[in-house]
Amino acid sequence: MIKFFRHIRQTLLSKNKFNKYILYAIGEIVLVVIGILIALSINNANEMDKIRVKEHNYLQGIKADLSLNLSELQNFIHSRENHIKSANILLDFYEDTPVTDLDYFNYHTWIFLLWFPSDYNSNTFQELLNSGNLAIISNDSIKNDLLNMEIGYKKIRFVENHLQHDFEGLIYDQYFSIADVNPAMKNFIQQNENSDEEAKINISEEKVEELLRSQKFKNGCALSVYNNKSLIQKYNDMISTTKQLITRIDKELE
Repeated sequence: MIKFFRHIRQTLLSKNKFNKYILYAIGEIVLVVIGILIALSINNANEMDKIRVKEHNYLQGIKADLSLNLSELQNFIHSRENHIKSANILLDFYEDTPVTDLDYFNYHTWIFLLWFPSDYNSNTFQELLNSGNLAIISNDSIKNDLLNMEIGYKKIRFVENHLQHDFEGLIYDQYFSIADVNPAMKNFIQQNENSDEEAKINISEEKVEELLRSQKFKNGCALSVYNNKSLIQKYNDMISTTKQLITRIDKELE
């Protein structure tokens, strides 16, 4: 092809057709430029396609994490509601309601004691941040929701840390210094497993009465009710944000 164009140029020059040669040369340059632009356009289109595929992979990973978080948030709301219920039952005993069933008291004490902080999945988003690829997400609303979600989980962590501090300073310290943990725990497990009544491990009435004289343990129950209600509200807010973000991602992936 190059030899063909060179032959035409040489023919025009040999015949002293200089003006035509100039026009031809300009035309040749224009064709070369157009070819380069087309090549760049195709290359850019290919790069954009690669970036788009990468973005979609990230969005699909984020959506999978968010869907798992929704399930976990619902589980933790259920757990917090159980904690509140058991804490209120214990508080009733502190307010002169007689303990007529030691197993019932022990059961709700352990439901109240078994507390765990929440967890959430953000592996894909963290990978996105650590790799410096956040800009690959073209939808600004999705990026803002992801960043706001991180802030929301930090707020949840703050309340949970406060609740953990209360448990360690007011609840666990008092309970484990008063209760006979081994039979109390076995009794709780038996109740959960509906074990044979004849083999049931009994709870010490004396230990229960001593625990009911602990102002710290009572205060821990009251603070737990307040903080768990606050956490449930934050979990529900996070569920709304998560569902909204999943909807945005679905539209982006269409």
